[in-house]
Amino acid sequence: MKSFANANARTFQQAVSLAQQARRDGKAVSFGGGGSDLLTLVKERLVSPDVIVALRSPGDAGIAQTGQGLAIGGLATLDAIGRDAVVRARYTVLAEAAESVATPQIRNVATVAGNVCQRPWCWYYRNGFPCFKNGGTTCFSVTGENQFHAIFGGGPSYIVHPSDTAPALVALDATFRIVGPSGTRTVSAGEFFTLPRADPARENALATDELLAGISLPQPRPGVRSTYHKIMDRETWTHAVVSAAVVLDMDGGVCREARVVLGGVAPIPWRVPEVEKMLAGQRITPDLAARAGEQAVANARPLEKNKYKVPLTRNLVRRTVLELAQKA
Repeated sequence: MKSFANANARTFQQAVSLAQQARRDGKAVSFGGGGSDLLTLVKERLVSPDVIVALRSPGDAGIAQTGQGLAIGGLATLDAIGRDAVVRARYTVLAEAAESVATPQIRNVATVAGNVCQRPWCWYYRNGFPCFKNGGTTCFSVTGENQFHAIFGGGPSYIVHPSDTAPALVALDATFRIVGPSGTRTVSAGEFFTLPRADPARENALATDELLAGISLPQPRPGVRSTYHKIMDRETWTHAVVSAAVVLDMDGGVCREARVVLGGVAPIPWRVPEVEKMLAGQRITPDLAARAGEQAVANARPLEKNKYKVPLTRNLVRRTVLELAQKA
């Protein structure tokens, strides 16, 4: 691992300015928050920064109620989000997603922006194969070891998005605040993530000189309930094989509106609007939940070794929707 310089930024805008200056000097730059993913990328020689701009902005690590809902700073830790009383009560899906990530030690330092923007954990990418993510022209998983790869939205790359908080934020209809050289812009969580067909080397709409600075969540209506269920191949420091972030707006036993977003099965958090339409305006019964599970995988296109994800996803959606609908 080569040596690099460290530059501390007290604001996101200062971080952007420091990165611009370093690049003008011909240096490679990486941004670092909690640094858990960045350190791994550096060790694996997937990035080789000359300068790491460390984000040290206490004002961007908070969680605060606003007149419109909730504002979460990009540097808020996953532990803080999982423990926050308001998040747990009103945005349960996000609290449960945050507390499912990795280990307590990592959640103490890992930031929500870092979790949302982390790079794929595909073994071909992480081991330096010249794949699409590494600037090559091949996705080796198509005919190789694809047990944990995408069954939706794949091509030309079949990575899965590794974030647990990302499906929850899409399900909650979050808005992302992005800071760059031109100032601040906002984008919905659903539009932030991009499929490989748009650019196989990237997973989101951030430019190389932009940062995810904050997240806004709308105020939920009375009757809204949510949850996050995650299936892993082992119970310690691992990513979702399949996950489901479900938000139901309930009026008694009838679902007024639903948002269902899958994780671990696509290159982006995978929303299933057909399931949402099926649930809207209906009393959720075991039969309807089962049909929702079937609909959730209707467009699945598994590879040779990940076909098991289809029934896993079907049953996870069925179980999650039914349990949430029946929750008091």
